[in-house]
Amino acid sequence: MPLRHTARVPHGLFATFAELIRVPFHHEELVWGIVPLYFSWAVNELTSAKVSFNTAIQTGFALLWAGAHWAWQSFRDDPAKAVHLSARGLMAVNTGVTLLVLILGALALWSGLRRRYPKGMKFLGHTRFSAYFMIAIFPVQAGYLAWKWDYVWAITLFAVPIWLALHFALMPVRR
Repeated sequence: MPLRHTARVPHGLFATFAELIRVPFHHEELVWGIVPLYFSWAVNELTSAKVSFNTAIQTGFALLWAGAHWAWQSFRDDPAKAVHLSARGLMAVNTGVTLLVLILGALALWSGLRRRYPKGMKFLGHTRFSAYFMIAIFPVQAGYLAWKWDYVWAITLFAVPIWLALHFALMPVRR
């Protein structure tokens, strides 16, 4: 699938990270996928950090939303791809990440609705970090940017500082 965004590769990890955040807002078809993720993240940041079934439902919905949008983005240009996924296609990073997000989303949603986690899966009740990663990888997963190590490093480098900034900035408004 050809990439839809042809911006030059920025220099510096901050510029790389800024590109990941900026690109979805430059394409109308991505705005419908990214805005609900930001909203979900904002709501999750305002709730307790404790694991709960409610946050598992929020996590499941957000993961399913992102995974469904990424799947739609990859199959909308060629509907035949949806039916004829090859082993080679399943090995692609985008396909693997999309499948993983869909599976984790369905598992989190189901766990929250049942009010019981499968053994060793209590992490599905945490939402904040998954929301950050879904937003950060969104333009890559939607096919508007290619997977590059620069993006992986930028996402990894900014994860903790962004989490700390949001954690302390929103402390006064959390329950």
